[in-house]
Amino acid sequence: HLCPLLMSTKQVPCMNGGAGETSYANNSTLQKKVILKVKPILEESVKRLLFSTTSKSNLKMADLGCSSGPNALMVIYNIMKIINNTKLNLNHEAPTVEIYLNDLYGNDFNSIIKLLPEFYQSIQGEIGDKVGSCFINVTPGNFYGRLFPNNYIEFFHSSYSLHWLSQVPEELIKGEKPLNKGNTYLTITSPPMVYKAYFDQFQRDFKLFLKSRSEELTPGGNMVLTFIGREKHHEIRSPWAVIGMVLKDMVLEGLVGEAKLDSFNLPIYGPTVDEVRQVIKEEGSFTIQTLKTIQMGWDADLQRDVDNSILNSKMRGEFIAKSIRAVFEPLLSAEFGKDIMDELFSRFSKKVSQLMELETLEYTNIVMSLTYSNHQIS
Repeated sequence: HLCPLLMSTKQVPCMNGGAGETSYANNSTLQKKVILKVKPILEESVKRLLFSTTSKSNLKMADLGCSSGPNALMVIYNIMKIINNTKLNLNHEAPTVEIYLNDLYGNDFNSIIKLLPEFYQSIQGEIGDKVGSCFINVTPGNFYGRLFPNNYIEFFHSSYSLHWLSQVPEELIKGEKPLNKGNTYLTITSPPMVYKAYFDQFQRDFKLFLKSRSEELTPGGNMVLTFIGREKHHEIRSPWAVIGMVLKDMVLEGLVGEAKLDSFNLPIYGPTVDEVRQVIKEEGSFTIQTLKTIQMGWDADLQRDVDNSILNSKMRGEFIAKSIRAVFEPLLSAEFGKDIMDELFSRFSKKVSQLMELETLEYTNIVMSLTYSNHQIS
């Protein structure tokens, strides 16, 4: 999860840090499950890289938008296991791996660093003496721009970050009248110009991301990217649209100022697969190896882990509210104040519980594996 940025130079705090009840570290089951679902594509991509770099004794990799908590290290653990198993099967010595964890400057990197001793121990215990050396570094910075020297990284990974835009689309806030009045995101009632503003911003950001990575990757380098998208004809139903519904109710009750809601838009965009394919082709630096969608319930498909008889819509609503609060609270409290956060997410939980009685609430996750096609770059 990349930490969100607001317009202008004002940086908003990242996900809820630390290890408390509302922390991202304790409320990121959804992100963990998505990482596990993407593992076969990750394995395929890392193996492709290994077969094209057989003579290399040193590999550099980066996880972009790593956030805080154990999920960042789970990705590294999976990559290390794939590398060591593949090299073992080929009877090759495992390479030294340098891994760079990236997120914005306000990210709680300390919580990841504290987990490293246990991480190194578990890798040694699981893989044994033949494990290659693994050096983990922290690289703070905005991935909508350069992070590394030219031709430096062999593999990039990013999960649940690229749906965050670098800023709220300017068109939504520069006019006298709010274009997306009463909403915090795209909804079925948003006018076409709001859709266009969001897509244009996504297009600019994603092209810049791809261009930056193409300059940093070595020839034949690979990327696996996962982020929240949407189905082509699906109604725009998302947790962030529900946040808007709750805030609208609170405006009607005088708990939130109407002008404040009207001027607030979330810097998020869930593209369709066709939009993603279009931007990749237009930018021109990458060959698409895999591009698909994976569905996942807003509640991380909890019913598969818990006895269904004890799991009701109220519990699922509370679970979703906690996971959304861990991600959005810093952004929302910066805009609307900390005092209303408990009330906002209590209402959000109830609203989601009601909605799930009426429909299936799912994320459409877009997953892609890309190879840097250096011959296309002049």
